This record gives sequence, structure tokens and C-alpha cells, in this order.
Amino acid sequence: MSDSTWTSTSMPYLTSQEGGQGDVWAAEAAAKGGKGSQRIVYAGEVEATEEVAGLLGVAAGEAVVVRRRVIELDGLACELTDTYYPVAIARGTRLAGRGKIPGGAVALLAELGYRGVRVREDVTAGMPSPEERDVLRLGSGEPVLRISRVTFDDGGRAVQADLIVMPGHRQRLRYEVRVG
Repeated sequence: MSDSTWTSTSMPYLTSQEGGQGDVWAAEAAAKGGKGSQRIVYAGEVEATEEVAGLLGVAAGEAVVVRRRVIELDGLACELTDTYYPVAIARGTRLAGRGKIPGGAVALLAELGYRGVRVREDVTAGMPSPEERDVLRLGSGEPVLRISRVTFDDGGRAVQADLIVMPGHRQRLRYEVRVG
């Protein structure tokens, strides 16, 4: 792709895909003339950090399920995304495995009875860890954007939490809010 800045919107990733459609990221990248892919580098149970525990409303150290992914655009890592789920929701499901989920995780959550109806995102900027810098191929002075996203079901329960890291100089975040 010729433009080095990517405009990112959250909405396509928060709604179920009709008919078990494929990868939302690949479709979005293709529509903009690029090739989007993702690698799941880990899936399984881990202990919740303080941050994850606060997002999901569980105790720090409690088991949660995580899917760690490297999101790529035209073969280069452009985003690191760790998605967490309470074990009561995800244990023993495809959310806990490394395979692709037909229709995506949002569709599977809805099938399991956990349809997201509200999302809260916090965006901060800062310097990457050495591992993040290496995977994202950043220079020593290049900052990252961090998005902390939590999805709630209609009962107010946190059903998914995403921790996203992306190069700050290659991103533009777009938020559209419907009022009234």
C-alpha cells in the first residue's frame, strides 16, 4: 500500500459477521489495496494481570483465556492484540484454541449467549517494550498507541477484553458516535 498511515475503526470488529464470513481484517485490508493477515502465537489459559483483572472484573491471578495475535499488513506486523475472556465463558471452546473461528470470536460469543452490547475503549500513547519494538520493527524513539477495549453483554458483564499495541506514527484512529 502506498499510504503509510492506516485509519483504524473499531466497529467492524465488534459486530458478528453474517453467514460466517471470513476474516474482517483481511477484508478491510483488501478493500484498501493491501493484504491483511494474522498469526495466533498463543491461545490458552493464563493468570490475569492486574490490568486484565480490572477489565474483566475478576481477581488478579485468576485464570483467564487469552488469544495472542500478531496482525500483519502486507507482511509487516502492524498490531499486537491480546484478547482475554473469563474462563467461565471460554474454557473448552474454540476461544481457547489456536485455530481460526468461523465468523469470528464475536459470533462465537453470541452463539454461547454472550452478545456484546456496549464497548469501552481507552487509548494511551507511550514507549514500547523491547519485545514490542522488535516485533513491530520500531526505532528506539518511536512510540506506540495502546488501546484497552472491554466488551460488555446486556447484563453488564465483561465478556471480552482486548489489549492492542500499534505503532503510533502509522495509525489514525477513527471513532464515530451516534447520538440520540
